[in-house]
Amino acid sequence: MSVPANLMYTEDHEWIKIDGDIATVGITDYAQQQLGDIVFVEIETEGETIEKGETFGTIEAVKTVSDLFMPITGEIIEVNPKLEEAPETVNSDPYNVGWMVKIKITDASQADDLLSADAYNETIG
Repeated sequence: MSVPANLMYTEDHEWIKIDGDIATVGITDYAQQQLGDIVFVEIETEGETIEKGETFGTIEAVKTVSDLFMPITGEIIEVNPKLEEAPETVNSDPYNVGWMVKIKITDASQADDLLSADAYNETIG
């Protein structure tokens, strides 16, 4: 299972890559494995500012639907267009092609609460 060291993580199994005041968010390799075959990703919050910990969308697998939680407060400025036609890219490449949203960070201090790769690895055992 892959846990890239250059990303930050949440206990809800989202990853975040921060580049200045823009961040890319997705779900972890662990999360996609737990969900199984992903068949649909619904994110209708583009243009909205979502608070840390709030739901920004849902992800549907063959057997379940799970909420997607915002790792840090920000405005969703882009939703990955590939997910509409090929949601399975989250299974095959969760850290690159399968990203979920890009956000404009509104409170950078919240990054201090995110988990490092080592801390996330301890969480998932």
